[in-house]
Amino acid sequence: MNYYETDPEFMESFEHFAFDEVVNEKGQQLDDSTRYMSILAGLIGCQGLDAYKEILPEALDSGITPIMAKEIVYQSVDYLGYGRMLPFLKITNEILKERGIELPLASQKTTTLDNRLEKGIETQAEIFGEHMKEAWKAGHINRWLAANCFGDYYTRTGLNLAQRELITFCFLMAQGGCEPQLIGHAKGNINMGNDKDFLIRVVSQCLPYIGYPRSLNAITCINKAVDG
Repeated sequence: MNYYETDPEFMESFEHFAFDEVVNEKGQQLDDSTRYMSILAGLIGCQGLDAYKEILPEALDSGITPIMAKEIVYQSVDYLGYGRMLPFLKITNEILKERGIELPLASQKTTTLDNRLEKGIETQAEIFGEHMKEAWKAGHINRWLAANCFGDYYTRTGLNLAQRELITFCFLMAQGGCEPQLIGHAKGNINMGNDKDFLIRVVSQCLPYIGYPRSLNAITCINKAVDG
């Protein structure tokens, strides 16, 4: 559907805001790769599939590699679940195939079934501190979190730990209702060098796609992470 024909006034307002005002706001800018990484993760988080279809080709033209795009989608399974992640994997594959990119992409896996828990614990400790080396013992879900979320996904190449914490922040921010986890991952981002000013820029660039309430909640969570 051509929204420029059916809804010209809306498109004029949205495009001015999202692609001019927000992108060029002084002190709130991001490099193209980081901006698109944040927006793609935010769209997955808020289940914006149609908008994701529009944005992914732009992202691929602006520095997001096919591997980066796939890693963003893969990691979302830990924060949204397979049911909400799967449509984004499907459309990502379709868009990559349309561009003549052969699938599967090169492997980014660095762990095995034998060492995923150990490597996941190490990764948690690197991001959140030494106390995380004992956190996996609190119960089976904590063990799964270490082995599956961090051992299976955070240890993959294609994105570094700071980028992985960034997209996790965006998944949590955009889906809403995860404020305790959002505070925790805001702290994780800060530990990885993604400071308060950077995170506010991320929120600003995602705002047109996820709305004001969740963006304002994210700012509150960032401030609590800094103050805590």
